[in-house]
Amino acid sequence: MDLLPQTLSGAAATSSSSASQVREEEDDHNQYQQHTDFRHPEVETHEIGTSYGANLSPFDEVSTIIRDDTWSCIIVLLTFWFFVSMTLILGVYGSSSLELGPNSSILLQPNPIFVQSVKVEEVNISSPGPVLYGFYNTPPLDTETTWSETHTVSVPADSHQEWIYFLNGGSQISISYSVYSSVFLIIAQGKEGLAQWLEEPTYPNTTLSWNLIQGSGMIEQDISKSSSYYVSVGNLNTEDVEVQLNFTMNALLYNTSAAYYKCSFKDASCSLKILFPNGNAAVLTSPGPEQDIPNANQYVKLSYGPRWASYIVGIGGMTVLMLVAFNFLNKFRCTNEDGIRAQQEDFRSERAPLLSYKDEDQSSWGSLYDSASNDEGDLEDFLAAGSLEGKSVRDGESNNTRRLCAICFDAPRDCFFLPCGHCVACFDCATRIAEAAATCPICRRNIKKVRKIFTV
Repeated sequence: MDLLPQTLSGAAATSSSSASQVREEEDDHNQYQQHTDFRHPEVETHEIGTSYGANLSPFDEVSTIIRDDTWSCIIVLLTFWFFVSMTLILGVYGSSSLELGPNSSILLQPNPIFVQSVKVEEVNISSPGPVLYGFYNTPPLDTETTWSETHTVSVPADSHQEWIYFLNGGSQISISYSVYSSVFLIIAQGKEGLAQWLEEPTYPNTTLSWNLIQGSGMIEQDISKSSSYYVSVGNLNTEDVEVQLNFTMNALLYNTSAAYYKCSFKDASCSLKILFPNGNAAVLTSPGPEQDIPNANQYVKLSYGPRWASYIVGIGGMTVLMLVAFNFLNKFRCTNEDGIRAQQEDFRSERAPLLSYKDEDQSSWGSLYDSASNDEGDLEDFLAAGSLEGKSVRDGESNNTRRLCAICFDAPRDCFFLPCGHCVACFDCATRIAEAAATCPICRRNIKKVRKIFTV
């Protein structure tokens, strides 16, 4: 009779212990499930990002990048072309004022691609005035004319007197002078040459002809380039100097007999259309010196009408060329990236790990208890070794490297991984491994948890 209650109590104890073990397993499983649920969104996010990156084609990414670069380059190109257009319209073919000396013969032959018309306006209306001629081709420079001018001037102290002439290449200037004091007589090409001489009157290399004259003599100068030339006398003395000069000009003029257009500025302005695409030429002439006119120089304003169609077509053409160039670069770049990607895949396959990463299959769910049951003896030995190790450290004895962390070799092994149960690292190193790789360094199984071992 006593045996039956004892049997029942033993069975009840066994049942209660089994129930408590089941509850502990359920608690561990619930904690494990909570841990899994906590990490699951990150895994899902990573998988979604991976699938999204897999759905995007590398060609689409490259095309998007190059498309942005293309628009940036097109904007830069349009800005560059805008500044080029403004430079041509306002700089090279901008309006300018011309001072015409006697018997001037100026050839105007602008580029027909960028210029549509030439307009000349007379600033100081005089009679006779300048004349604008139009030609289908460049007229010959074969008309020769010679005239002489006599000037007797009193040049003030620290001052100068100048005369301007427009001479074509092949002309010649002869100047005879008579002066009783030392003065400078120069022939300068353009306003720039005259301005350089005015800055340094005693420096001889800034002008076409530089002469320090006194008494009587003659100076001759050949003209090799069609331009405006200034003949000037400079007085650096402290008193006025009277100078007598005689100019003899042997000039070459353009032949205007074959002109199809002639305008004598009856309405104070003349305009000539530039033919496209071959173009044409214009010649602006001025009358010879008149004895009854004290100042024979005349002033005109020269302006060019832009051909806007050329600028618009130029913008379109450069844009098309840029797009074609970027299309070619797209294909070339994609081809190179395919080759590089293939090489990287080959290299990645060669560097594949010896132990592959284990997926989270159903076999991993119960491995915690299997590992714990199989390695229970080893775990007890480890705990005993840990306690001994703590004592040896406290006593100042040498450490056993087999019981230290396999990562840092500094702290003892005080944790193990779940679900595999391997104990190879300290808690800090194991936490870093779980956060970084999330795989056990021994079996390459995914780490679910890191459990710390407490010794008493």
